[in-house]
Amino acid sequence: MRPDNFKVLAINPGSTSTKFGIFTNEHLDRSWTVRHTDEEMAPFLNVPVLDQMSFRLDLILGALDNGGIGISDLSAVVGRGGKLHPLMSGTYRVNDVMLRELKAAPRGEHASNLGAILANTIALRAGVDAFIVDPISVNERSALACLSGSALIERAGFCHALNSKAVAKRFARERGQRYDALRLIVAHLGGGVCISAHEGGLMVDVTDAQEEGPFSVERSGTVPILQLIKLCFSGRYGQRQVERLFAGEGGIYSYIGTKDFREVERRMDAGDTKAKLVFLGMAYQVAKEIGAMAGVLKGKVDAVLVTGGIAHSERFVNELKASIDWIAPVFLYPGEEELQALAEGVVRVLRGEESARTFDEERGFEAACSR
Repeated sequence: MRPDNFKVLAINPGSTSTKFGIFTNEHLDRSWTVRHTDEEMAPFLNVPVLDQMSFRLDLILGALDNGGIGISDLSAVVGRGGKLHPLMSGTYRVNDVMLRELKAAPRGEHASNLGAILANTIALRAGVDAFIVDPISVNERSALACLSGSALIERAGFCHALNSKAVAKRFARERGQRYDALRLIVAHLGGGVCISAHEGGLMVDVTDAQEEGPFSVERSGTVPILQLIKLCFSGRYGQRQVERLFAGEGGIYSYIGTKDFREVERRMDAGDTKAKLVFLGMAYQVAKEIGAMAGVLKGKVDAVLVTGGIAHSERFVNELKASIDWIAPVFLYPGEEELQALAEGVVRVLRGEESARTFDEERGFEAACSR
């Protein structure tokens, strides 16, 4: 292999799937998407996400072995970043400080917390470095965007930064413009919904896909706070149960018992009025949040970019467009650019086009919201 032909393994652990792929430079050689059934995930419902480590590692290594791919050929391994302290956008080398924080999970459990841990485990066996790119904790917001309405709580701002940034940059490239010269709204519609406003090359505001904004197939988003408080103190549920009810068993699943968006549409076609109601309700809430981000950008929006798995649904997109196409032209990027974005971030570092950030040098950005 030529020295400028880098072989990269990219890993993206999600709440209901594990996605990974082998790249030669920016070019995908082969990818895998392993869907996890409710039965497979049942043993992990009431335990830390770290307990899934062996389960996910074995399936990745098994797939590579079955595909005749040896890890000794790898130049680097990259994983999706998890719930770390606030960070600037960029590519970070995995180190012990990062691993300790992800294992302790002080900012909450999330499947993406496994990304760096899985990447590091495989990288150690291969004798190469491990990285993360644009973790969900990317925080480029102003102080205004961090206010929650209570001095006791700060808006965390966890979002699908990796895909949102990648799609925004791709849109700019396709139009021969600079990303930092555009004012964009990106709607990532997947297991969680993240709506972000982009200005000056920064995500200046985001909806936290885990606990605010529109509901999704499995998350409740913003809910009436006083009713939530009463539920928490009703004595009917423990903390983990409540967390699961609103982030894992919320949203569409709580109403009609499915996390499969295609099943929602099949039920609509069969005349299921409740399925239609929650389908339209989700589109309604997504449109409202996009409108809010238009306000953040003071109504000056160059484009609205719709991405994520649900962007494959023509019916949902048409419903959404009917409510938002007055804001700016709407462009679709169905699916996720995450594996590609992970590989591209690492290859830029391997080529020397940019420097990898060091995690423990970034703690000064903890005060991101004081800017």
